[in-house]
Amino acid sequence: MLVESVRRKIVDDLDEVYRSRKPMPLLSRAYPGIEVEDAYRIQEAFVARRVAAGAQIKGYKVGLTSKPMQDMAGATEPDFSAMTDDLFIPEATPIPAARFFDPMIEIEIAFVMKHALKGPGILPMDVIRATDFVVPAIEIVDFRVARAPGMNLIDTVADLAACGAVVLGANPRKLTSVDIRTVRGSILRNGVVEQEGVASAVLGNPVTSVAWLANKLGEFGVAFEPGHVILTGSFVRAIPVVAGDEIVCRFDQGFGDVLTSFI
Repeated sequence: MLVESVRRKIVDDLDEVYRSRKPMPLLSRAYPGIEVEDAYRIQEAFVARRVAAGAQIKGYKVGLTSKPMQDMAGATEPDFSAMTDDLFIPEATPIPAARFFDPMIEIEIAFVMKHALKGPGILPMDVIRATDFVVPAIEIVDFRVARAPGMNLIDTVADLAACGAVVLGANPRKLTSVDIRTVRGSILRNGVVEQEGVASAVLGNPVTSVAWLANKLGEFGVAFEPGHVILTGSFVRAIPVVAGDEIVCRFDQGFGDVLTSFI
């Protein structure tokens, strides 16, 4: 475990990344004694600093829920982070690529909560009862802690679970009107299909992902509130993007397309 003063320094360094535009080296390498609990405390302090500056928590994300994404990050379990309102970008809005450090695209199903939900003891059925609707989503993954060999869960957790931005589709579906496990999605970059997958790659069922997160957050006394957006995790491997790329994330079962582009 790290002492509190060292954790505060890391939060300061994460803040400085946005000013200097220079990503940090791997925390797991720079701080040999760092543990996963340290990483979550660093993330919590970083989010609290954003909230103190005027941001609002709009929801939470689960990351590393599929084997391809765990392999990419060198992890063996999911991670999570709060998401503030400044991370949400309207669909089809051109995004300056320079806003990000190392952007990548993931496709996900987002749950919008109708009722509060707090662990422990949350089961998938509780998630179904508490969900208002689900929408297709793009997560723009980004890395303030630079990707490098040896990257692990500690590095992604401290770094907002590698969340850079979120684009939500505007075609909501009720959970009772789809088989969420069998939703298929694909990422098209400049008209070419780059990745395809099925939502069951997310812990077997995205509903399970939401239940996992509700129970995990319950350990910290945190609950989902009505209106919160929960990103359940990518069911395909993330692809890198650069300025000039046009992205279409295409879903079946009536979800349709979600569009974004980088300039």
